[in-house]
Amino acid sequence: MRDECPDTSKAADVCAVVPCFNAGARLRPVISGILQQLEHALIVDDGSTDGCIAPEQESGVRVIHFSGNRGKGHALIAGFSAALQDPRFGAAIVLDADGQHDPGEIPKLIAAWRATQGDLIMGVRQFDSGRVPLRSRFGNELTRRVTGTLLGIRLRDTQCGYRLLSRRFMEHVVAQVAGGRYETEMEILIHAARLPQFHLEPVPIKTLYEAGNASSHFHKVRDSFLIYRRLLAASWRARKAGRPDAAG
Repeated sequence: MRDECPDTSKAADVCAVVPCFNAGARLRPVISGILQQLEHALIVDDGSTDGCIAPEQESGVRVIHFSGNRGKGHALIAGFSAALQDPRFGAAIVLDADGQHDPGEIPKLIAAWRATQGDLIMGVRQFDSGRVPLRSRFGNELTRRVTGTLLGIRLRDTQCGYRLLSRRFMEHVVAQVAGGRYETEMEILIHAARLPQFHLEPVPIKTLYEAGNASSHFHKVRDSFLIYRRLLAASWRARKAGRPDAAG
């Protein structure tokens, strides 16, 4: 009996959206890895000043430029808006530009989307790994517990940016979610988990963590405050609406 060959074709109905701000030499391998899995990638240059975008422009990858740094949330909204302009795309996958999301796991997210028709396929890291510093494990656990208490979103990882969004969910996000910094990612998660018309599907992914990553632009105090402020606002709106807690 002949063994079945794995499907190695590139997905043409999914594009990658890569927000980027001064990712340096880390960006090139990310884009190369994406293009091994997908036919289309879109970089949103969030005002980079280190020249990391120039090689990608020469490679033919589509790039959207911001004249100055606006924040990851604004880059995400711009990327989704651009993806929606192309009727071929039924979904978009978000990867960070600094290499902490393995492009080799793109087929796993796509397979989950096709199997479940999910609207937000959420990468979930394993924070019991010894490679993740205690401070980061504590921060993720705190946010997970606060999110669960306020909104009933029960996920092991609420902060991972490795995600697939369906076309209809992107349309909702572009229309309803405000741009910003990292708090925009939290609001996107809240919409997928709280609104009954959308389906959230968690998928385990590799835990890639680099301590002291200089290309990370997450400010622990400022961005944590913005995330928790968005959480509290969403909790207040949910209470006013009287919706029951949703399971993640």
